[in-house]
Amino acid sequence: MDKKYLILTIINTIAIIVIPVIAVIIGQRLQKREKQRDDKLRIFTTLMKDRFWGWTNESVYALNIVDIVFSKDKKVIDQWKIYKDKLTIENPTDTDMKKIDIEKYKLLEVMAKSLSYDIPWETIQNPYFPQGMANNFLQQQNYQNMQTEIMKKFNDLLNNSSAMKIENEKK
Repeated sequence: MDKKYLILTIINTIAIIVIPVIAVIIGQRLQKREKQRDDKLRIFTTLMKDRFWGWTNESVYALNIVDIVFSKDKKVIDQWKIYKDKLTIENPTDTDMKKIDIEKYKLLEVMAKSLSYDIPWETIQNPYFPQGMANNFLQQQNYQNMQTEIMKKFNDLLNNSSAMKIENEKK
């Protein structure tokens, strides 16, 4: 009976010491995995929301960390490389731009699958963009173009004025 009691005491002591350590290790691994998923999800959602606009500061940041965050996902990394290669084309034609968009959508599709989302290809290719927002965007763009044109004309006027002043001073 003393021997049984000693063995049970040793087992209980080991369990009291080992179980909390194992629980902490498992908890840390689960937290790390959840953090990695959150990072992947943040990149994916940023690229999905900016797929209509093209480039924003957030989307460029997201693309710049794809290699890091998805480093263990070969399919995502491979598609990112294909997309990045398409982005390096100088003076892309309309056909090139369509190919770039297709590769972007493929990257989003591969990321979605990596995150266990089943998103139809049509959904990825067709972001929602209300007409009122499109009109507002075009108005802002026209306003910016007009401001740029006014500044160019003002700059030309200043340059002409300065040139005339120099000519008058020479006389």
